[in-house]
Amino acid sequence: MLPVTSFDPRRGVGDVAYKALAHPLAAEAMPRLYRRLAEAARGSAGIALYDPVGSQPGGQSGGIAMLDALHPLGDLPIEGVYVQDVRDVGSFRLGQAARPVTDLARAGVGAVLVTVHDAAHSVAQLAPWVPSGALVASLDEAGLPPALQSNPAWLLDPLNYATNFALFLEADGLSTRLVTANYWAGYGARAVLLWLRLFDTEGRVLATWEEALPEGPGGIVLDSREIRARFDLPDFEGHLFLHAIGAAGHDAVKYSLELVSAQGEASLGITHDATPWPAKHYAGIPAPAEGEEVRIWLENPHPLHVPPGALGIRVMGAGEAVPIRNGVPPFGLRAVDPVRVLGRIAWPQQLELDAGNHLVRPRYTVRRGVRLRVAHANVERVDLAPDPAIPLLGEFMGRGHLLPFPVIDPARVEITVLPTPMATRQAELPLAIEIFDPEGRRVAEQVLGRLPRGEIPAIALDALLGPVARRALARGGHAELRYDFSSGGEADGCLHALFRYADRETGHVTETSSGAHVFNTIMTYRGAPPGLSTSLFLPLGVPGFRRFAVLIHPRSRLGEAETRASETRLLLHDAAGAVVAEAPLAIPAGGSRQLWPEAAFDERAIAGAGTRGYVLVRDATCRLVGYHGLAGTGPAGGFALDHMFGF
Repeated sequence: MLPVTSFDPRRGVGDVAYKALAHPLAAEAMPRLYRRLAEAARGSAGIALYDPVGSQPGGQSGGIAMLDALHPLGDLPIEGVYVQDVRDVGSFRLGQAARPVTDLARAGVGAVLVTVHDAAHSVAQLAPWVPSGALVASLDEAGLPPALQSNPAWLLDPLNYATNFALFLEADGLSTRLVTANYWAGYGARAVLLWLRLFDTEGRVLATWEEALPEGPGGIVLDSREIRARFDLPDFEGHLFLHAIGAAGHDAVKYSLELVSAQGEASLGITHDATPWPAKHYAGIPAPAEGEEVRIWLENPHPLHVPPGALGIRVMGAGEAVPIRNGVPPFGLRAVDPVRVLGRIAWPQQLELDAGNHLVRPRYTVRRGVRLRVAHANVERVDLAPDPAIPLLGEFMGRGHLLPFPVIDPARVEITVLPTPMATRQAELPLAIEIFDPEGRRVAEQVLGRLPRGEIPAIALDALLGPVARRALARGGHAELRYDFSSGGEADGCLHALFRYADRETGHVTETSSGAHVFNTIMTYRGAPPGLSTSLFLPLGVPGFRRFAVLIHPRSRLGEAETRASETRLLLHDAAGAVVAEAPLAIPAGGSRQLWPEAAFDERAIAGAGTRGYVLVRDATCRLVGYHGLAGTGPAGGFALDHMFGF
């Protein structure tokens, strides 16, 4: 287990000190800092490490342990560890008992490393206790260069580390398109740049460059074909590091990631951002069905090698993980075949990945013949336990946690649902499924029972639909997974599932996964007030494909205020971010609508938006759930689907 602190899911915040230490430029700067310290310490008692925050509330978490994990201190002559907080005296760090900083004056060291960023105040306080002639340095020397800082006044401002990774493939006839918008401009940001670094599978740098973004909230496309040509690269498999400079409002880089085949529609997939925070466990990865090959893409976001055996895979509910013999180089990438690790496995079994904080959220690809699709795993929570209050919330929360997903004409598309436990202590999922037509009328319902963690079946919607329901869903609709406690059971609120869609004629398959929320009620339970507004991003412009979205208006409660139709606005933006057209859309409470941009806007407006244009779905009255996709226009019947993000 890599001893880093990256993200606190209960508070919904990340550790900026982690991002500062893990940044690719920190990987270049830390060796220079260490060499300077070692030279200064030559002929002395060594180097002292000073931790001025330690156990103090609000201090930079991770401390010396995280520094040593990401940039090992083992080759340096460490004389001792010194602390300011009395509670930390005697605690062990790097195998040494920490001493009070007041002892530093007698240490005889030639260098002192203050192990925090934004260290000017701490360095000034320390001055009277520094041995004569000793060098004093801090992690600021390995911080971001000023040119990459959004806020030069505070190095650990989260906006200085608006970063992410993206799987990026340009090989074997597959290309990658990363699509997003300059949403920081909507928060007042000006002259935003993306600093980009492309790594290959071995962690070698293929290219480093900057992209100037539109001054307004314009669209952004990073196409692997264009990048390969620009830098005269061979075909590559790798991943892309993204860092937004000049960010405001959001400290993450959100994006949609499209995998497109040079052969047209044969291979097609959509997934989304990796999230820049590594986690201990990931789940929701399917075992291969007959005739399929699954590859799990392991992205190392750190400047250190992931050793063989540090990662592991298990079948959900099957006990200990089996070690993965592949290591992953610093900033490198590996594609792992779970069958080679686990032996005989088959859909609908699902896999858990023990990542040990070594990886950003993995994507996986599924190949069947010439067709390949892509989707993502999800973070498996280690901090959640079943909550005995959740079964009792019906009086206030109605149906409570809902997991909505699209239904596409069942005469054409076969839909399969696989509930996926997303917490390590989730022993069962007591579930029901309800299916609704576009107007929000329930056309089918089935209690699924208490599904044990390791024995969750794949649920075919075909088995739940009679002739009347099929006719009602010919124009689409949606379904919702929800908890059902009619036979007892427990829940923790972390309900997830994988949704698989297969074209009955062509055999083309796409899949996505998502999680549940309590929707469109002002009531809260153990959390901040729910979001009762919508902002969803639907990009345009992929030659040979049509864009579409399914917008769902779920409702947990059935009170008067929760039965109002949405007051949705569709805002068509051009590549510069200007709104070139607007259209209203009313979605019935509990219902859904399919959105085809060419049906909502005239041909001239769509042309004016251009290939980098997009539709922003806005609603200030309710929270909508959106799934967006690509549909091929040729005979292959290719299509792809993923849930939408917003800003």
